[in-house]
Amino acid sequence: MDLLPPWATPARLALQQKARAFAHDVVLPVADQLDPVKGEMPAELVEQLAANGWFGITIAQDEGGLGLGVFDYCLVSEELARAWLSVASILARGQGLGTQVDEPVRRRELLRRSAQGEWIGSIALSEPDAGSDLAGVATTATRDGDDWVLSGHKRWAGNALAADFIEVLARVREPDPEESRSAGLEPFLVVKERGVFPDGMTGTTIDKIGYHGFLTWDLVLDGVRVPGRDKLSGLYADSGASADEGGFASVQRSLNIARVHTAARAVGVAQGALEDTTAYLQEREQFGHPIGDFQALRFALADMAADIAQARAFWCQVAHLIDEGVACESEAAMVKLQATEMAVRVTNQAMQLHGGNGYTTERRVERYWRDARLTTIFEGTSEIQRRIISDRLLPRA
Repeated sequence: MDLLPPWATPARLALQQKARAFAHDVVLPVADQLDPVKGEMPAELVEQLAANGWFGITIAQDEGGLGLGVFDYCLVSEELARAWLSVASILARGQGLGTQVDEPVRRRELLRRSAQGEWIGSIALSEPDAGSDLAGVATTATRDGDDWVLSGHKRWAGNALAADFIEVLARVREPDPEESRSAGLEPFLVVKERGVFPDGMTGTTIDKIGYHGFLTWDLVLDGVRVPGRDKLSGLYADSGASADEGGFASVQRSLNIARVHTAARAVGVAQGALEDTTAYLQEREQFGHPIGDFQALRFALADMAADIAQARAFWCQVAHLIDEGVACESEAAMVKLQATEMAVRVTNQAMQLHGGNGYTTERRVERYWRDARLTTIFEGTSEIQRRIISDRLLPRA
């Protein structure tokens, strides 16, 4: 960004530069080494993220965090995603996740641990038959004395084994006929040790084509016991759900933040592809010239840059609105749709401009392409975003 945008306060520019330097100097070498072999993110790298305070960007200062907003969270995440999408994503496992307990003293302690990177979680919402249709969750939570007992099957739980806890969305009761299908769904906190699953839970890794760095799990819960105090009121400390709205409402609010965060991550991935392609067009020679001299390729690069700039401006706007307290459900869906589809187009074009070299693991561009493809799927597919947007534009017959 050569021209200073309206948000460019000295503090934010300094934060951006710090994240950019960290991504280039620390994250990129690790990603280049581990992503081709599907290696896991080293604990040392997670500790460095924690030392920068980035697990607590959105946590208040008096709770041990940086006291910043969704905008700053996305600003850091875009820079980290330029190097490795997974590193930008692990930040979402902090930010007050897993702290919505009822006891004020305990909640304060968990917020402090979250901000320091000592309370890093995993989210288990989706199931084999409930992904886009989250109201179809069938995992049950049954009262047994003072405890809850969870049984069911969860899928796409990233970081589950390495986490300090797993947030599990489960059904405490069937909805009444006049209620929505989401009635009776609540999030639960399954506390665990890093590197092991709790009693009653088993997991199988899902072999992904990209998004390496942390493992993604298919989980089976068979009588997982959760203390009564670990039934939560939301997914994020700033979800904004009132106590009487239920856990599902808080999940929906949290998804708005997650979607603008995904848009920023997608922009970061696309930016990485753009920068690598810019360098490649100047280094690769054919017919006695750098291929960047050919107008068709120059114009393709220009289109890539323009698309990225547009998506960046959009996520900046939506993140700002969320920080101002605007609900932004349509806008969050729009920016998630626009930015992630852009990332797929841009990384695909980047591979094309790399020619045969782009279709090898010798270049980072194939990593950007694989990771960009996922951004159109997680946090709600592009089709779900289009449904959210259209449902707010058109009445039903």
